[in-house]
Amino acid sequence: MADTILIVDDSSESRVLLAIILKRAGFEVRQAIDGETALVEVAREPPQLILLDVNMPGMNGFTVCERLKADPASAEIPVIFVSARDEAADKVHGLDLGGADYITKPFDKAEVLARVRSHLKIRALTQELRRKNQELSLKQERLEEDLRAGAAIQAALLPQQPPDDPRFAMAWDFTPCQTLGGDIFHVFSPDDRHLGLYILDVSGHGVPSSLITVSIHETLLPHSGVVVRRAGGPGAARAATPPRLVLEELDRQYPVERFEKSFTIAYALLDPESGLLTYASAGHPQPVLLRADGEMELLEPTGALIGMGGMLPFTQEQRRLRPGDRLVLYTDGVIEYQSPTGALFGQENFLRLLGQYRQAELTACFRALGKALADFGGG
Repeated sequence: MADTILIVDDSSESRVLLAIILKRAGFEVRQAIDGETALVEVAREPPQLILLDVNMPGMNGFTVCERLKADPASAEIPVIFVSARDEAADKVHGLDLGGADYITKPFDKAEVLARVRSHLKIRALTQELRRKNQELSLKQERLEEDLRAGAAIQAALLPQQPPDDPRFAMAWDFTPCQTLGGDIFHVFSPDDRHLGLYILDVSGHGVPSSLITVSIHETLLPHSGVVVRRAGGPGAARAATPPRLVLEELDRQYPVERFEKSFTIAYALLDPESGLLTYASAGHPQPVLLRADGEMELLEPTGALIGMGGMLPFTQEQRRLRPGDRLVLYTDGVIEYQSPTGALFGQENFLRLLGQYRQAELTACFRALGKALADFGGG
């Protein structure tokens, strides 16, 4: 279907000449003899482009253009001024009002057609871009809705409240840098004696990493058979799998070739009665053991990243926790948090704050750390 062009000019000679040029080029042409008629024509059926004279009785072309651009229904229609006024100030004024171009009379046939075709093409491209942007916005909305749903599912995998045990206190904070993250942690009871806890960080961010965390989480649930062993048949008593063996099994099940991802993990068993902590750490940021007397120990990794095919054998270590001691697990999202200038928050700042708030209630300690991070990163 041919594009429609509205010619607005009080000169019948100019209208007829322009109409002949445009019709021969295959355009549909409508005409208006003055500004008021032009506005009525545009309201009745908007054309694809308007050729607009400046000097007309009653409402001049500048006023017509201003009225057209003020109306959302006609604001996007390209307006090309066609006028005998060739002063630079007139041209600038017309463009400032929203005109797309300015042709001076007497006009050249080739120039008129070239400029008309050029602005029609620009209009078509603009409309197509706007359509694509609308489609993209809808897709983005659907994607964000899916991400929010995924984040809710991921959050549902986290422990909902600390275990109710008078022998220890526990608190945590989980704040992904994106809607979905590659970090996850859990607290559980693998047997009647131990408290199991782990924190892990899958390489990368977003949906792929978060889906892998879900898979690992399922693998590490007590019913999976990875973290709990039975000495005999189905009715035998449960016994927590040593952390070293858990890491070996994870390394077997999650080779880097499987998802092209590796992950770090700190995995521990705590006997709350004796205070004995047995842990293994595969490339994860060093857990902090903060003693009641202020002494601080960083628990060294006991193996390489999970997924590297047993590059180094996994081992495990033990520490005895005493009343007032604290164990702090975290991911590199804390120490690698960046300021607006790109500086890292760093382990030194992190350890300093842990020491500063070592006697504060646990949730108060987390609030202080969160505020320090937010201040450092400018939000």
